[in-house]
Amino acid sequence: MPGKISRRTAIQTLASVAGLSATGYFASPLAAAKRDPKWETAIERGLKWVASEQSSLGHWTAGNYPTAMTALAGTALICSGSTTTQGPYARHIRRAVDYLTTKSRQNGLIGDPNTDNRYTYGHGFSMLFLSQILGEEEDAERREELIDILNRAVDFSGKAQTPSGGWGYVSAKDGNNFDEGSTTITQVQGLRGCRNAGIPVPSETIENAKQYIYGCKNADGGISYSSRNRGSSRPAITAAALAALYNAGDYDSKHVPEMLKYARETLHDVTGSGTARSFGHWHYTYLYYSQVVYRQGMADWEPYRDKLYNRIISEQGTNGSWTGNIGPIYVAACNLIMLQLDRAYLPVYQR
Repeated sequence: MPGKISRRTAIQTLASVAGLSATGYFASPLAAAKRDPKWETAIERGLKWVASEQSSLGHWTAGNYPTAMTALAGTALICSGSTTTQGPYARHIRRAVDYLTTKSRQNGLIGDPNTDNRYTYGHGFSMLFLSQILGEEEDAERREELIDILNRAVDFSGKAQTPSGGWGYVSAKDGNNFDEGSTTITQVQGLRGCRNAGIPVPSETIENAKQYIYGCKNADGGISYSSRNRGSSRPAITAAALAALYNAGDYDSKHVPEMLKYARETLHDVTGSGTARSFGHWHYTYLYYSQVVYRQGMADWEPYRDKLYNRIISEQGTNGSWTGNIGPIYVAACNLIMLQLDRAYLPVYQR
C-alpha cells in the first residue's frame, strides 16, 4: 500500500503539474512576489536561533508566558514550510506540539492559570498554532487528540467571552468581565484558525466579537483599548482589530474603511510616524498591520513590505536574534512571522 502523503505534498504536486506556485495551497500572485535574498538569509539565521533556544521540555518563554511564547515560536517555524514530519524544523515543531498538548486542561484552557500570566494570550496563540498543525498531521491518533483539544479550546473561549463580546487577560468569570482589544484579537484569530481546520466555532461567538470591535470604534476610525475605556484610539489595537475582522470575513462593513484610513495615517510609514504611534509595542503593532496591508493587494503590499522587511533585518543581531520589549523570543517570533507572510504557507494568513 503506498505511504500516505500530507495535504501540502499533494497540493504541491498538483500545483507543479498545473504550472502553479507550490507555495501556500495554490497561492495567489502575492505569494509569488519577488523576494530579496538578504531577507531569506535573515530568516534562516532567525529560525536557527529560535530552534536553538527551545528548552529540553519543548517550550520557549519570556517572562511568565511559556504557553504564548511556545505557540508564537512554533508558528514562526511552521511559516517556513516545515511541519511535524517534514523540513529542517520538524523535530522542534513536534516538541512544541507535545508541550502544548500537555497544557490542555479538562475545561479546555490551553495553559496553566497558576504559571501563565494573562493566560488568554497563550490560549489564543495555541489555538492558532495547533489548528495550523492539524491540517498537516498525518498520524491518525495525534489528529484525534488535536481535534479533541481544539474542540474543548473553542468551547473554553466561548465561555470566557464577556457579555460585551470581548475577552480579557483571563476568562470573564476570573476577570470580573473585564475585556480589552489585544486579547480579543488573539481569540478571534485562534478561533478562525480552528474554523479553517474544520473545528466547529459558534457563529454567535464571532459575531459578538465583531460587534465588540465596532463598539470600541471612535469617531476618528481608531479603536479604543477596552469597551470600558472608549474615546482614546490606539493605533496598535486598530491594526490588530482590522486583522481580526478580516479573519472573521468582514471586509465590507461600513466600519472597515474608516479603521483602515486611521491605520494607514498612523502606521503605514514604518520608518517615521508609525514608530512614534505604536505605543511602545512596535512588534505587536506591525505583526498585525503587516497582515492588513498584505490583504490589500500587490500595489500596496510590495513597497510597504520592502521598507518593513529592510527595517526588521537591519535590527537583527549577529547571532540571528532580535531584542525588544517582552523578550527576544517574542520579538524574533513576531519578526519571523512578518518576514514570511508572503511565503503563504499558513491558511490563516492567506488572502
